[in-house]
Amino acid sequence: MSRIDESREFIPVRIAVLTVSDSRSLAEDRSGDTLVARIEAAGHLLAARHILPDDRAQIAAQLRAWVADPEVDVVISTGGTGLTGRDVSVEAHRDVYEKEIDAFGTVFTIVSMQKIGTSAVQSRACGGVAGGTYLFALPGSPGACRDAWDEILVKQLDYRHKPCNFVEIFPRLEEHKRRK
Repeated sequence: MSRIDESREFIPVRIAVLTVSDSRSLAEDRSGDTLVARIEAAGHLLAARHILPDDRAQIAAQLRAWVADPEVDVVISTGGTGLTGRDVSVEAHRDVYEKEIDAFGTVFTIVSMQKIGTSAVQSRACGGVAGGTYLFALPGSPGACRDAWDEILVKQLDYRHKPCNFVEIFPRLEEHKRRK
């Protein structure tokens, strides 16, 4: 099973948080606050934080800007992963991904099933990689953000996590671009 290898040094990751909402301001952003608190408590760095409306083009543009920013290693968005007409975060993320992390959505569903039962089928949480940056789209509830962070991301974004983690493969995410 997974464990922390105390012989390895912790490596802080620079994480940007994007809240997708037509109605929330920063003062009312409980899901974003949940993520920021957990990111900082884990020892990572908050690289940026924004709120955008449920607009596919705007979301994708912000994701691309952060992918291009060398000061951002990971992007986590919250909101817009449901089934309604305004829920377009997943589509925006997939517009940007070079590779999708299919198992992220599967593992998130398993975690969610333990908390909310079959209502977990209504979430389309997803993860991917673009330009050497990890991107994750989470549902807009604080509970879903807690679950994704506490059960998946805190472990995978910790270099000490064994048997493997996202941080240790950062240097290899763009190895295909190196000259041979």
